[in-house]
Amino acid sequence: MKVIVTGGSGFIGTNLMSFFIERGVEVCNLDIAPPRNKEHNQYWEQVDIRELEVLQEKINKFSPTHIFHLAARTGLENKNINIYAANIQGVENLILACKGLPNLQRIIFTSSMLVCKPGYLPKGDEDYKPNNLYGESKVQGEKIVRQKTKGASYSWVIVRPIGIWGPWFDTPYKEFFLAILKGFYVHIGKQGATLNLGFVGNTVNQLYRLATAPSKKVNGKVFYLGDTPPLNLRNWANLISQTVRTRKIWTLPVWVLKIAGRVGDLTKKLGWKNPLLTSFRLRNMLTDFIYTIDPIVAEKPKYTLKEGVQITVDWLREPGMEKLKIIH
Repeated sequence: MKVIVTGGSGFIGTNLMSFFIERGVEVCNLDIAPPRNKEHNQYWEQVDIRELEVLQEKINKFSPTHIFHLAARTGLENKNINIYAANIQGVENLILACKGLPNLQRIIFTSSMLVCKPGYLPKGDEDYKPNNLYGESKVQGEKIVRQKTKGASYSWVIVRPIGIWGPWFDTPYKEFFLAILKGFYVHIGKQGATLNLGFVGNTVNQLYRLATAPSKKVNGKVFYLGDTPPLNLRNWANLISQTVRTRKIWTLPVWVLKIAGRVGDLTKKLGWKNPLLTSFRLRNMLTDFIYTIDPIVAEKPKYTLKEGVQITVDWLREPGMEKLKIIH
């Protein structure tokens, strides 16, 4: 097995790179940005997936058997679809760059659950309802996969991660952990949302299973990535709090936090990049995200929720990470 990970410097990509490195698999990270984990520097090739010729040269030289396409432009605030060219042109470039590769067996294309707005459950793989340009860019990327891979010699899979969290993560779940660990977090009302969130340690195992499953079981299909059973946000927050022995989390009424969300909206407009709460984030915290997780993905998670929380807290406490002032 020879593996290319595009976007191997990102959150999921960093964990996927570690997964293969630890197993002695020959792996290469193609990313515009340097690795988050400095131990991965030797596996990194600086590549912008919007530049076809360079991408093609690097892929042909490595000659992979499997490609995990994680590279993407993220962020929900952009108002111009062209900003998300990596999610559209980048997908097409990857497919073009893979034409004629003699050893390529499978590509895993990473999309997003936001091809449909929060709370909307699609009726099929090609039922789309995005409510922002990031989601729309991922819709276009999925359509390109279906159009441009016809007759390909390799098999392909589309994955839609559902709120993945764990070491090397970013907004919003890193802020969620830090707010709890520093004693700033409060419960919203008496019942939290229920979600199929996924611990990244389980996610990389799911990606590996999809890459190595028989082609007839996965080829041309869409799979949501998340843990089962769904977790309750309130219970998850309590588990994190208990793991680090912070004070008991207080509960505030929804209307109070709606006001706080509007204040966060205002401070964001004034330049605060990541306020603790915004109206968008509050809506997500109140919305259930429950999807059907295919048995191929859901089978035998490596880590329990408790283990995932402990691993994440330990990572946050490592030297060079966030310095945590734990409130007892």
